[in-house]
Parts: sequence; structure tokens; C-alpha cells
Amino acid sequence: MVNTSSNNKNPYGKLIRLLEEQLAHSNQQNKDLSKKLDQSTKQIEALTEQIRHLTKLLYGSKSEKSKYNVPDGQGSLFDDDPAFSEPEHTEEQSQQTISYTVVRKVKSKKRNDSLHDGIEVEAIHHHPKNTICDCCQGQMIEIGSTLVREEAKFIPAKMMKVQHIEHAYECKDCKVDSSQPAQIKRGKAPQPAIQRSIASPSVLAKVIYDKFAQYLPLYRQVKEWNRYGLNTNDKNLSNWVIRVAHDWLLPVYERMKELMMAKSVLHVDETYGQIINRSDGKSGKANAYNWVFRSVCQAKVNNDSLSKRIISSSICP
Repeated sequence: MVNTSSNNKNPYGKLIRLLEEQLAHSNQQNKDLSKKLDQSTKQIEALTEQIRHLTKLLYGSKSEKSKYNVPDGQGSLFDDDPAFSEPEHTEEQSQQTISYTVVRKVKSKKRNDSLHDGIEVEAIHHHPKNTICDCCQGQMIEIGSTLVREEAKFIPAKMMKVQHIEHAYECKDCKVDSSQPAQIKRGKAPQPAIQRSIASPSVLAKVIYDKFAQYLPLYRQVKEWNRYGLNTNDKNLSNWVIRVAHDWLLPVYERMKELMMAKSVLHVDETYGQIINRSDGKSGKANAYNWVFRSVCQAKVNNDSLSKRIISSSICP
């Protein structure tokens, strides 16, 4: 019976000893972690203090007396000795006086509006209404003039109706003589820029200038022409631009192209876009390519006709 009870107690004793060892090991780990935590806390506090001090040096108020700012809680090595805080006085320095004068340049204020140099000038002279002296009733003479101000004057455009009338002349003497044919001469009016159109060259130039230089769409130009006194629509303006480009500007373009293709050096830039109604019958979804050519004045003329044909064929879409 004794042996059985001793065997039963032994497992509990081993378990107790094992738990005690684990508890002691856990306590030792807690102590080590506490020490590490204390060290980390002190390190964080030191770094925080260092950051606060550096921030104060960077953004805080600065004194011109010393280039060195003493940290909070630390004494200065130079405060106790007056030799470091007071300036050194010598005989020459005490008798020397420095004076200076600050000269500031006054900039003239520029106007934010001015006229170009090539603008036509109209001078309006203003004379006194009465040039008789009030004292002696004698004639006064001019002694000078002063330019008081300059102003911009705008002369707006106006619409005019120009009628071309051809006059016919007949010889009365030849008309009496039945043996002579009738002699009639008629004045010849110049050909219009566009046949069967009231658009004059000045109107066409204005339409093209507003569209391509001022980027004013044709449907907006219709309202402006209506205010001037010309009733039209954007379809007519579009037809005018097309006819001018084909009848008057195409020969200029062909001549410029001929001269440029003869150059030995060409710079080419390619741009593509989509055209809804294409003249070549292709779909509007297909890209149409435009090429911009430019040469330089120093480029020599290439006399090789073969190279001209090759370059000319490359610009065809």
C-alpha cells in the first residue's frame, strides 16, 4: 500500500516542479522585456527631445548676438566671461564714424496700353479763340506748344453698294452715212472675283481673314455681316472661300510647291485627321493625311528631275 501511494504522489511532484520552472522562466522573460521596454522608452524620449531642439533651431526665433543657440537646460561657456559678450574697443574704432547713403532707383511705371509705331497720326491743334492782347489790344504771337495727351481713334468698317455701269457711245456722223457701219464703243467693267456673286475682293478678304486668322466660324460671321448691311448665310460664305481657294489661291500654291520641290533640303511634318465627305470616295472613318513642307533659304536648287518626281509623288495621299 505504501509503494502505491508513493507512486501516485511522484507524478504530481514532477508536474509541480515543471510548473515552477516554467513560472521562473516566464518571470525572467518579463524582467528582460521590462528592461528592454525601459531602454526603448528612454531612447524615444531622447530622440523626441532632439527633434524638438532641432525644430526649434530651424523654425524658432533666432538672435543676432550669437550664432550658437544654447539648448534648454544647458549653460553657456561664454556668459560668465564679459570678454566674449562685449565688443572689443580700440582707439581707432572709437574715433571712426561710418556713414552711408541708400540710393533707390525709381522705376518709371509703364503703360499697359500703347499704339504701334506705324499707326497713322492725326494731330489736332487747339488755338485760343482770341489772340488779341487784353492789355494793349495788339496781336499775340505763338511761343510754343505742348502735347497734352494721346488717344486711340477707331474708324469702324462700313458697307457700300458699288454699281458697275457700262456706258455706250455712238458716232452720230457715221450713223447718218448709210454706207458706213455704226460705230459704237462700250465701257468694259472689270471681271468679278466670283462670277454671279455680289462678293467683292474686300469682302472675300475679310471673310478669309476672320476665318483663318481670327478663328471666327462662318456661322458667326453671318451675324456680323448682317449688322454691316449684307444679308447672307454660312453656305454662301463657305462657297466663297472654296471658289477663292480654287480660282485665285491654287495657282499661287502650285507655284510655291514647284519652287519648294526644287530645293535639295525639305522638312516634312505629317498630320492625320478624318474627313466626312472625301473626294476620293473612301470612307470617312479612314484617316486622311496632310503633309506640311518647309525648306531653308540656304538650300540649293536640285536640278535632278527624277528626285523632283519622287518628292512630288510622296505628297499625294
